[in-house]
Amino acid sequence: MVHLLRHGEVHNPEGVLYGRLDGYHLSELGTRMAQAAARHLEDHDVTHVVASSLTRAQETAAPIAASHGLSVTTDDRVIEAGNSFEGEQVGSMSPLAFVRPRYWGRIVNPLRPSWGEPYSEIATRMVEAVADAREHARGHEAVVVSHQLPIWTLRNQLAGKRLWHDPRRRECRLASLTTFTYVGDELESITYCEPAAALLAESRGGTG
Repeated sequence: MVHLLRHGEVHNPEGVLYGRLDGYHLSELGTRMAQAAARHLEDHDVTHVVASSLTRAQETAAPIAASHGLSVTTDDRVIEAGNSFEGEQVGSMSPLAFVRPRYWGRIVNPLRPSWGEPYSEIATRMVEAVADAREHARGHEAVVVSHQLPIWTLRNQLAGKRLWHDPRRRECRLASLTTFTYVGDELESITYCEPAAALLAESRGGTG
């Protein structure tokens, strides 16, 4: 089993689309979300924990690794998707704000998407990272802490679905687990759960 865990809530009062910008730590609520995920996985046979190098992913992975006596392996194949809107304050912006003339060159092709890393490239790196995690934990379970878009893209890829999608329809909330279960080398099932569901009502949301 490979559990793809989205990080917890980030302290981001300015509503910045932080993307790959480092230094964005979990909020107090995000830390509680990470602890909830760790409790959920406490009795699982986890032998390998992976996270992107971004602070929020490392902080989410830490309690899981600690509860199993493991260290966190950093793998930037599971990092947030590249995005040309990175650093923009989007917290108070409506979706229509992005149709301003200065953004037109970046939104010409939502199927690729033109404003960031192509979905196909995200899928390729995520598939490779999960294959390595599965190999490290063969016969056991691995946890990979990543970000919403990479996790959702991987899920679509492995489920044989198209990669372009409506972001509002992603099933990948903060501190959620998307679990890929294999029998031998064959993917048997994809399941989803929210260990921090009770905390989500307190959240201001997240941008990655």
